[in-house]
Amino acid sequence: MLEGKRILLIVSGGIAAYKCPDLVRRLRQRGAAVRCLLTAGGAEFVTALTLGALSEDKVYQDLFSLTDEDEMGHIRLSREADLVLVAPATANILAKMTAGIADDLATTALMATDRPILAAPAMNVRMWENPATRENLATLEKRGIGFIGPEEGDMACSEWGLGRMSEPDQIAAAVEDFFRQGLPLSGKRALVTSGPTHEAIDPVRYLANRSSGKQGHAIAGALARLGSQTTLVSGPSHQPDPPGVEMVKVLTARQMLEACEQALPVDVAVLAAAVSDWRAQTVAKGKIKKTGPKKAPELTLVENPDILATLSTKGNLRPRLMVGFAAETGDVIANATKKRAAKGCDWIVANDVSPETGAFAGDYNTVHLITEAGVEDWPALSKTAVAERLAQRVAGVLAAAS
Repeated sequence: MLEGKRILLIVSGGIAAYKCPDLVRRLRQRGAAVRCLLTAGGAEFVTALTLGALSEDKVYQDLFSLTDEDEMGHIRLSREADLVLVAPATANILAKMTAGIADDLATTALMATDRPILAAPAMNVRMWENPATRENLATLEKRGIGFIGPEEGDMACSEWGLGRMSEPDQIAAAVEDFFRQGLPLSGKRALVTSGPTHEAIDPVRYLANRSSGKQGHAIAGALARLGSQTTLVSGPSHQPDPPGVEMVKVLTARQMLEACEQALPVDVAVLAAAVSDWRAQTVAKGKIKKTGPKKAPELTLVENPDILATLSTKGNLRPRLMVGFAAETGDVIANATKKRAAKGCDWIVANDVSPETGAFAGDYNTVHLITEAGVEDWPALSKTAVAERLAQRVAGVLAAAS
């Protein structure tokens, strides 16, 4: 969700600065480029070396640096970012922001910026409750500055109350929410399944299929980039986790169904996983051994739960838009059309996964979108392009239904 976003992180002088290396890591995991500006007070708690190593960028500290200010560093820093994030935002730096004081690189950059500002306050509970702080916060809010937290909890000073800086994952999630504003799927929730499932036969063998998870993972990423809060429930896959997506990793069909049910309610569910239809009725406790020539063990199979049909009949918890996938090896459109009717879903994305197509492990897919209105034959596209096109269609339908 933060891919391509540039964040200027201002680390001021509070004990909560120790959380900032983790914050940098979490922002970068979501795809953001992070540049750090460290105040003199912040440097008492965390080093420029640590922030620089994690951000993989220069850390800026000195307003009067000959090299930095030769390029008008405080202007450049404040204008090159897509967002200025102040964490921790101490009572001191909030007061300076309110009064328009610019006596170091951080406050000068804040004064010079024309970019949006988010602040994550961190201070003693008494400082948080002080009338001066409350007035400063009200003034800054009127100026359009957003706040993340603070939280209630134990303080470094052994007191309890509001004033703890939000945890790095909470701040990173709030930054994602900020960038979602105005996107087509902003405020929407999406559920995607991906990959195969593995159904154990014994401790070392299992039933599975050839799904790589490429298409499902690409769809989850595409929905997140359009602003949705996306949960991806994935079976075993070597695909990297899409940025800005909540990952839930499972092994079996029953685990996948449970994870999907826990993710409800959502606005849209796209079930792209190739779920095993059957599992072994009994899983052997030890590895099944050969008992002699031509004496293969008998394997009794039972049917797995039908995730698509189950979610399509969830009543009030049914997603507003249910999208299933049909991986076929013959009569693709006819079989997928029957599947749509049988499962009770809104759309079916059908494709031919015969070995000669290379669809399961390849980077390209040729799909047919089957809806109540009929069949759309899409051209051969990369799986990323299929995902983008499908996400745009989802956004259009949800917008029309709002």
